[in-house]
Amino acid sequence: MFKKLLKNIALNTAAALTVIPVLAGFAVAAYPDKPIKMMIGYAPGSSTDIVGRMIANDLSLALKQPVIVENRGGAAGSLAADAVAKSAPDGYTILFAQNGLAINVAANPRLPFNGQKDLLPVVGVAATPHILIVNNNSPAKSVADLIAMLKADPGKLSFGSSGIGNSDHMAGELFLATTGLQAIHIPYKGGSPAATDLVGGQIDFYFAGMPVGLPLYKGDKAKALAVTGKSRFSGAPELMTMQEAGVKGYEMALWQGVFVPAGTSPSIIKELNNSILKILETPEMKERFQKAGVQVAPMNTQQFSDLYFSDIARWKVVIEKAKIRLD
Repeated sequence: MFKKLLKNIALNTAAALTVIPVLAGFAVAAYPDKPIKMMIGYAPGSSTDIVGRMIANDLSLALKQPVIVENRGGAAGSLAADAVAKSAPDGYTILFAQNGLAINVAANPRLPFNGQKDLLPVVGVAATPHILIVNNNSPAKSVADLIAMLKADPGKLSFGSSGIGNSDHMAGELFLATTGLQAIHIPYKGGSPAATDLVGGQIDFYFAGMPVGLPLYKGDKAKALAVTGKSRFSGAPELMTMQEAGVKGYEMALWQGVFVPAGTSPSIIKELNNSILKILETPEMKERFQKAGVQVAPMNTQQFSDLYFSDIARWKVVIEKAKIRLD
């Protein structure tokens, strides 16, 4: 009787030990099993917020868990990036960011997080060019005209941006650095007020974000001279690129994508990457992006990582030349 009891205990123990690794494997495979928080470092209604919310909506459906957006604006997106960098690396706090993150990392050595070590790029979703616009009454009818005006009055013309260090600001600085020209930078608290002053003639040119600048051009409220991407923009194919307009070597796009804290499991990164890339393939998402003036640019983890780290190095050169400080 005693021997039989010992045998049963041994069998039950072995069975329990067999179940443990199975359960452990099941726990990993179950990601996500609770809501995910997507942090965005820009205000509601901004282009990054619009795109991030579209991704969050479809990701909720794909993962069968709510993806809740939290806007934490300020410091050109760095407040949200810092919060995610210091969160648990469990896949339940993710960052939806744009190339302003790379710009901040390049320009500000005093960030409270290490942008090259504390955050991991997961997947890129968009890379939208800026659109160079001028007032309807401006003498400039081409990029060559604008360059001639800048040469005629060095340091007298002005260009606007949605804030120091933001993507539209850096598009302007890259233009000046590439051409060796000078202009006065006028930062605003957002793209809309900058566009309003451009239309009103208070500033001379503006490398507007496409969701802000394209409606002005389409609505005949401003003249568009070029787009900043490598190729022409599908939403306005008649517009030349900056390179086609004669500014050799000029190329810039406002990219957007997802990051997670360093230390996040490769399996979680793979799940997020695969799910979002599938979302970007759907005709519905492509149509929504196009209506928002955003260019779909699916990038896997390696491609997005390459873009992010090369952008940091690139902007360091431009920022040092323009003597821009964000700290």
